Amino acid sequence: MENVSTYFSRQRELVACELEEERRAYQRSMSERGASPTGSIREPACRYPVTLGNSGRNALNQLTLDLRFDVAEDEAELEFEPGHPVTLFYPTDAYGVREVPHQCYVERVGDGWMTLSVPSQAAMQSLRALAERHLLGVQLGVDNTSFRVMTEALAAAERREDERFVRLRDVLLGRAQPAFRQLPRVSFPWLNVSQQDAIQKVIECQEVSIIHGPPGTGKTTTLVEAIIETLQRETQVLVCASSNAAVDWISEQLMRRSVHVLRVGNPLRMSDEMLDCSYERRYAAHADYHELWNIRKALREGASGERAQRLRNRQTELEIKINADLFDEARVVSCTLIGSAYRLMERRRFSTLFIDEAAQALEPACWAAILKADRVVMGGDHQQLPPTVKSLEAAKGGLAKTLMEKVVALHPRCVSLLTTQYRMNEQIMAFPSRWFYHGRLQAAPEAAQRQVSPLDTPLMWLDTSLLAADSSESRTRTSSLTNAEEARLVIHTLRDYIEMISPQKIESERIDFGIITPYRGQARLIRRLLKMQHYFRRLRRHISVGTVDGFQGQERDVIVISLVRDNAEGQIGFLRDLRRMNVAMTRARMKLIVVGNIRTLSRHRFYRELAEHFRQHGDMVEVDATGSR
Repeated sequence: MENVSTYFSRQRELVACELEEERRAYQRSMSERGASPTGSIREPACRYPVTLGNSGRNALNQLTLDLRFDVAEDEAELEFEPGHPVTLFYPTDAYGVREVPHQCYVERVGDGWMTLSVPSQAAMQSLRALAERHLLGVQLGVDNTSFRVMTEALAAAERREDERFVRLRDVLLGRAQPAFRQLPRVSFPWLNVSQQDAIQKVIECQEVSIIHGPPGTGKTTTLVEAIIETLQRETQVLVCASSNAAVDWISEQLMRRSVHVLRVGNPLRMSDEMLDCSYERRYAAHADYHELWNIRKALREGASGERAQRLRNRQTELEIKINADLFDEARVVSCTLIGSAYRLMERRRFSTLFIDEAAQALEPACWAAILKADRVVMGGDHQQLPPTVKSLEAAKGGLAKTLMEKVVALHPRCVSLLTTQYRMNEQIMAFPSRWFYHGRLQAAPEAAQRQVSPLDTPLMWLDTSLLAADSSESRTRTSSLTNAEEARLVIHTLRDYIEMISPQKIESERIDFGIITPYRGQARLIRRLLKMQHYFRRLRRHISVGTVDGFQGQERDVIVISLVRDNAEGQIGFLRDLRRMNVAMTRARMKLIVVGNIRTLSRHRFYRELAEHFRQHGDMVEVDATGSR
């Protein structure tokens, strides 16, 4: 077993490796911009050209600037998110690009528009002046802050020597066994047995507990109840997740249960619903804030001598009081894992840390929050998509393996698997249950026989093995893959299915559809084909198209999966990451349609057995060269 110092040193090296890859990718991207300074760019991390729109101020009185750009087919895959840094650029005469030296951040983003926060009035004027002379573009920047926080957290976790933290660290690293208390059984009649067992384990664990929630099993519901039950025994808990969206979601669920939540972090990254719970809003709403504001105003206007010193003393006193009041009133403090290192959280300690979506969180980010806790409860599903790691070297070194995944392997006794799922028809559920969850999932009675129509079957596979040679995969200029014939088959199949069910039933019962593919190129192609067909115009709000990553956490009544791969060698690329297929299949409530070449895919045991499951429990349809079935 490697020592603590070696372990954390290796983790820091992996973080440095990932940061270097992010920087290299950014520089490559900016270099490529210069190769086509006059062409439009509509990529997930870049838009060119953009048009400057209105300027204004946000709720925090920060300057904002609206950008407009052409809507692209891959708009659903846009990587710009609120709070992320961006760089504006413009082409130069030397067939290169020049970056604008003002650091801006995304405030809001939508179809064909984006609002940025701008650092100063001078920066705003500079951008306006540049826009008069050049066409501007916007490129996603590198978030150096996150890497700095992770590096510092790993160093701090290595150095810490207080007994309680060392005990927790040793358990998490497998150097010690976890301990449990024996407590009276708690009862939650509105929860199923596996959910109640999970909460019991949470309150009994002394170092770590895992709520393993497969798709549709009510993981968030269970985690919320576990937090509320913990608050019966503790004054305050810390609730974190890797993304702001996940933090906001669980915070909203807690607020609906009348739990007092204090949301800490960058307000630009919070949902509108959470702004009223933000530290900044609550700070400004405090009863003593008006006095503090007047003191700050007097100091800005030049108060001097003894009066200035008295004002500064009173200012410090009020700032400490307001800050203490806000934290003392909160039962739950919520933030991202990176946000737990925010200056306001510097001296805060918590008996229990809850990490939601822990299976998507980088381990170094988890340590930033673990430093503030005596014990940790993680919720998630390590059989779904892992965190994104761009560096192949870092991924191979172990950065893609989460702390939750490691604890599950080290301490099975700490894991509670939720086994009743409320989303899928039992035939859709059966194969993922057998392959990923040891066959332990059971469909709740209200979901087990759920179907779009009594005449329908929940499973159908369209085998494209007999299609013409021109149906094979091809690579786009962005190195993604497409399969044009398969994309057309997806559209044709969707139309046939809607006709069978009837468009009127689709609209009246609000039946929704998701088309999922592992490849962005295929998603763009399918969106374009959908837009070209007048038939789908009135149904567009019922149909979503995206990659597997874009659909994680979502569900639809009907899911169509386009697998794309079609080659004689049986090459399937990252379809070998079976967690992607787990996510794709388990989005479906009532109907799952797979479109793919079984001849190519079945060289892999998973797809071979999946196809056999469809043959035995659904419809297996061979599509020939004429498109007949």
